[in-house]
Amino acid sequence: MTSLEDLPLRSDLRGLIPYGAPQLHVPVTLNVNENTHTIPEPVALDIVSNLARALLTINRYPDREFTELRDRLAGYLGHGLTRENIWAANGSNEVLQHVLQAFGGPGRSLLGFVPTYSMYPILASGTGTRWIAGDRDAGFELSPETAADWVTKTQPDMVFLCSPNNPTGTPLSLETIEAVYDASSGIVVVDEAYAEFGDPGTLSALTLLPGRARLLVSRTMSKAFAFAGARVGYLAADPAVTDALRLVRLPYHLSALTQAAANAALAHADEMLAMVDEIRDQRDRIVTELSRLGYLPHRSGSNFVLFGGVADPRATFEALLADGVLIRDVGIPGHLRVSAGTEAETSAFLAAVERLVPPAGPVPSEAAETNKLA
Repeated sequence: MTSLEDLPLRSDLRGLIPYGAPQLHVPVTLNVNENTHTIPEPVALDIVSNLARALLTINRYPDREFTELRDRLAGYLGHGLTRENIWAANGSNEVLQHVLQAFGGPGRSLLGFVPTYSMYPILASGTGTRWIAGDRDAGFELSPETAADWVTKTQPDMVFLCSPNNPTGTPLSLETIEAVYDASSGIVVVDEAYAEFGDPGTLSALTLLPGRARLLVSRTMSKAFAFAGARVGYLAADPAVTDALRLVRLPYHLSALTQAAANAALAHADEMLAMVDEIRDQRDRIVTELSRLGYLPHRSGSNFVLFGGVADPRATFEALLADGVLIRDVGIPGHLRVSAGTEAETSAFLAAVERLVPPAGPVPSEAAETNKLA
C-alpha cells in the first residue's frame, strides 16, 4: 500500500499533522466552541424555504459576487459599511486563506502571538508564508507595547490578531490593535470569530476601519449564529482589499445553497443571536465553579473558558471523556479548555469535574508557575 512518504509531497509539508479536533459521539460535546443551542424552529423553516427556492435554479451557477449576502452582512455589521467592504467564503478559515494567498506567499511573513488559533501557522504553511510566533505577556495578555515591539523587530508582511484570542479567551484592547497597525507597514487582520460573546459595551475593531486601508476584520457565522455546519465566514475591509481577494478566489466559490441559507439566517439575526446572553451566563458560571473547585480559569470574552491548575491534562481529559463529556486539550501545559454550552451541558461538565478523583489541580503557587511557562 502506498504511504504519504512515497508521494512527491512538498518538502515543507512533510511531517505536518492535519488540523482537527476529535469528533466523538458522546452525550456532552464541548470541545470545538460551537453554539450548542439549536436554531429556533420558525427560523429553520424559513431557511428551508429559502433553500427550496434556490434549488429551482440549481442548474445554474450561483451569483459569483454573492451580492445579497454582502448586502445583508454589511447591514448586520453596521458602522456605515456597504457591500463594497464585504468579502465572504466557506468559513472564516477560507477567508483567511484568501488573505494569505493575496498578501502572503513565498518570501513573505505572518506574525501571530502564541498560543493562538492553531490554523494560522497551517494556513501560512499552505501558502508558503513564513510563520513568526510572537510571545504574549503573563496570563496570555497582549499589551500594546509587547505587540508593537514584536512588529518592530520582525517587520512582518502580515499580522494576525485573534480578538478574543483562541484558545485562551483573552480579550484584546483596541489600543493594542492600533499600536500594531501603526508599527506595521503590512496587512493587519483582526479575527473576531467570537466577538458577539464579548461583554456588553465591548467595542469591535470595526470601529477602527475608517482611514486604515491595511486593516481587515474577519468574522464567522459558525459561533454566535449557531451556523457552523453551513460554513460561512466573512470580513470587512477597504474596497481595495476585496478587489484583491477576487484575484485568488475560485470561480463561484460560494454555492447557491450556502448563500440562500446564510441570507435567510441573517434575516433573523435577532432570533439567531437570542441565546448569546445565556451562553455568556454559562461561561461565567463555569469560571465561578471552576474557581471554587480549585482550578484557575482565565478571563474570557468568548464562549469558552481556558482553565489552569490541571496536574495531568491528558488524564483529566480522558476521565471526563469516560464520564461522557468531551472537552479540549489544546496543548498548553497544565490547562484544558471547555466550551460554554446549554445550562444542562454546563451542569453535566461541572458535575463530572467534581467527580474527578483525586482532585486534578496543583496548589495555586504551582499553577502560577505553569501559567508562566505556557
